[in-house]
Amino acid sequence: MLQTSNYSLVLSLQFLLLSYDLFVNSFSELLRMDPVIQLVLFIIQDIAILFNIIIIFLMFFNTFVFQAGLVNLLFHKFKGTIILTAVYFALSISLHVWVMNLRWKNSNRFVWTDGLQTLFVFQRLAVFYCYFYKRTAVRLGDPRFYHDSLWLRKEFTQVQR
Repeated sequence: MLQTSNYSLVLSLQFLLLSYDLFVNSFSELLRMDPVIQLVLFIIQDIAILFNIIIIFLMFFNTFVFQAGLVNLLFHKFKGTIILTAVYFALSISLHVWVMNLRWKNSNRFVWTDGLQTLFVFQRLAVFYCYFYKRTAVRLGDPRFYHDSLWLRKEFTQVQR
């Protein structure tokens, strides 16, 4: 079971990683003159997103609901966050690879193709990712997920039907 002190530490780590993600999304274009720095920022951003995915799944695995075998219930409750996080991760990696391929040799040139602009706009919709991820992280702090309760038994009987 996730203790209160551990939960606040995990939640703080998640918010720190989300803050870094938003920081890179906001200011990475200002550092385009030095592609090595931008590459390092992008790599760290992708690793931070991956760590957030790992942390949220570890929080899922730590719940009583998961340990009771109601994985489908957890997936149903947090399906939007799981899908949005996977899409955001794929969009981020795609954008980073594309940007670095276009700008690596000549970082002084401002290159924006139509496809890159479209990918840039969709990837920058990270606000939705941050909102749903934070909401899920906070909702997983609900004590109902960590012990047997009437709510869980009711959900279990609905799943059995």
